[in-house]
This record gives sequence, structure tokens and C-alpha cells, in this order.
Amino acid sequence: MSANGTYDVIVIGVGGMGSATVHELASRGLRVLGIERYDVPHEMGSSHGVSRIIRLAYFEHPSYVPLLRRAYERWRELEAASGEQLLHITGGLDIGSEDGRVFPGSLQSCEEHDLPHEVLTGAELTRRFPGLRAPEGWMGLHQPDGGFLLSERCIVNHVFAAQERGGEVRAREAVLEWESTGDRVRVETTRGAYEAGALVITSGAWAGPVASPLDGLLQPERQVIAWFQPLRPELYAPEVCPVVIGEFEEGLYYALPVFGVPGVKIGRYHHLGEATTADGLDREFHEEDEALLRLGLARYFPDANGPTLSLKVCMFTNTPDEHFIIDALPGMPNVFVAAGFSGHGFKFCSVVGEIMADLAMRGETDHDISLFRLDRFETGG
Repeated sequence: MSANGTYDVIVIGVGGMGSATVHELASRGLRVLGIERYDVPHEMGSSHGVSRIIRLAYFEHPSYVPLLRRAYERWRELEAASGEQLLHITGGLDIGSEDGRVFPGSLQSCEEHDLPHEVLTGAELTRRFPGLRAPEGWMGLHQPDGGFLLSERCIVNHVFAAQERGGEVRAREAVLEWESTGDRVRVETTRGAYEAGALVITSGAWAGPVASPLDGLLQPERQVIAWFQPLRPELYAPEVCPVVIGEFEEGLYYALPVFGVPGVKIGRYHHLGEATTADGLDREFHEEDEALLRLGLARYFPDANGPTLSLKVCMFTNTPDEHFIIDALPGMPNVFVAAGFSGHGFKFCSVVGEIMADLAMRGETDHDISLFRLDRFETGG
């Protein structure tokens, strides 16, 4: 089949990461094509559900903080260009025991990077934030720059901005196969064939099937989020209620204030621990889904424990160490992947778009992505 079009870069997957990448490449004057198998935006992957937490205090690893600082800058630039507020600052609370992972990890990142923060006891947390009931003996770290992004609107605005700069996006078009032939790539889809000088794969839970070198490194996982009607709505408005991550006895829960749709949003990291495939995800809701979320809600956010308003299923795509994969594929210096964001990636979309554009254009980036290299799995790092 002859090629329908020739581009500088083709991007497979136009969700959070892909839309930012298409935008960045188009902004740099490249001829770019983004290919999405579903709608733009859609609810089949990992970026839907109105909002996603963004935070500077980062318990996962201190080396994420410089990337986050740049991500905040790029989100603000997108807001300024679009005229739409996408990033809402509420402050962020990371709660846990002093010998756990969340509280000490967040404190370490704040101290290493000189981030403004305040350490609070469980009793102090409950007094200051009456919508929360922190366990006795638990500690909290309050970092004032935390908040949330409007995830679907971020994708839409990245695509709008890309199109304004000549970028092309095609939806409802599944990739059938692709190949790299030296300095060129060829992508065949259900609608045609395309060629480019470089390929970027940002297809989320589908990245494994699309890029076989990632086999065994990416594990999609079923995740459920819910919105509940607060019994005392005044306690859960964004003006008074921060975004919360709590490492509680029942699991690692996260909660966001009421915004955009009715109800307090709550989820539990790794939910029921259900490994899946991108196409085999159970998208139905079950009693145990709601019961697990209410378990954390009733104990730690009791005044939010009202009627169920909404439930949505999405996916994490986990790596073995839960750090990202951002790299060239082995033996393919013009094919790059950003995947395996392990349930904490959306906030980085704006800077990952910049990184992927760097890689596609010159094979390297000035951002420190050493933590995300593929060869760490070969060496057991």
C-alpha cells in the first residue's frame, strides 16, 4: 500500500501524553500526525474522569520535582494560550505514618528541593481541614502548590493548539502495524498508510501491544473512581478542601474536592489489584468496587459519605518499579516511547510532550530522564 501522507513525526495515541506531544511538535514547526484509535478525548483509557491531581511534593522519588516544576510552567502557558483555566490550586495533603512511604517520601522531596511545606499532626490536620479525619499518630505534609488539572480539557486544548499550528489529528483509526526502516518509519492503519522520519508511541495501556519490545514491562490494571454526595458540602469545596493522598491502613486513597460534576471524587491506588489487558478491561461496576471506596470514605472523609453519584472505570499501566518508561526502543533510534505511567503520570503530560519532541527531533533531551530508561530493567535497577 502506498503512503497516504508523509510527515516529520507520527504520534500513536492522542490521549494525555500524545496530545501534548503533537502540540509541542506542531509548535516547533514540524509536520506531525497524531493517530488515535478512539475519540478525542475518550473514556477508554487513563485520562478521563474530569480531574487529575497535580503536586510538587512527590513521595515517589525526589527526581520528579524538576520535571514537575517545568510541567507547571507548561500548563500555565497552555492556559494563557487557550484562555481557559485548566490548573486549579487547592494545596495538597500527603498523609501517612512516619515510617511509611508517603509522608517521609513527600517530606524528603520538599527538603531536597526547598519546597514550601508544613508538617502537621493528625489532630492538627483534622482541626484545619474538618472534612478529613486523620488517624491518631499519623502525620501530614501540606504543600501549597498542590491541586488538580481538568484532564479532558487539557487534552482538548493541546489538540486545538496543535491544529492551529498545522498539526493533524486523526481519530477512530487503529494502527495495524508499523515498521522502522533505517531513518524512516511506516505506519499502517485501518484507514491508510503513512510515513515519517520518527515515530512516538504514547498509546497508554495499548503501548505493549503496539511496541513488542515492551512485552513484560507494562501491566494494565483495572482502576475505579467514584463521586459521592457530601453530607456537608461546605467542607469539600476547592476553596477549603485540598487534594489528599492518604496512606491509610485500608490502602492508599486519594480524594479531590467537588468540582465540575457533583460529588467528592475518591479512588484507591491499585483498587482491587486486578491485572487486565487494554482490550479485556472489565468496564462494569460491582458491589465490591463501591464498598472498597466507601471503606476509606466512611473512616477518613465521613462527611462526604453520602449517596453515590457516579462511578467510572479506567486503567493504570504499571511498570515493575512504577516509574515511567521514556526512551528510544532498542535498535530503533528513531522510535520513541512514553508509557508505563503507573497511575501517577497525567500531571507530567505538558513536560513529557516537550521531552518527546526533543527526542523525536534530536534523539536527546536536556531534561533528566535517567530514571525512566529502558535499560534499568536489563540491569535489575
